[in-house]
Amino acid sequence: MSTQRKLGKPTDQRMAMLRAMTTALLEEGQITTTFTRAKEVAPLAEKMITLAKQNDLAAYRQALSFITKEDVAKKLFDKLGPQYADRNGGYTRIVKIGPRRGDAAEMAVVQLV
Repeated sequence: MSTQRKLGKPTDQRMAMLRAMTTALLEEGQITTTFTRAKEVAPLAEKMITLAKQNDLAAYRQALSFITKEDVAKKLFDKLGPQYADRNGGYTRIVKIGPRRGDAAEMAVVQLV
């Protein structure tokens, strides 16, 4: 993340939100959110999958320090890491789905490819 967006939140709240969204993305396989949030979550999810590809204890602990659920970290290392072992990046996809009804914010779906 070279240019990090503040998303209208203090640092601690912003990081808590991004951690929760990354955890949900890895757990569910896709999440629906605003486009700007999606652009922030995607690189974090990519980094977690890259850690899972290393598949060692240090990487597991590093992922656990960011991911909020232990079972999601286990899934990340047991299933997603080996699944993307032969792929060099590009594990996520962001698809715009149009404006939100209430405030016309641009919505998007973040998916694991």
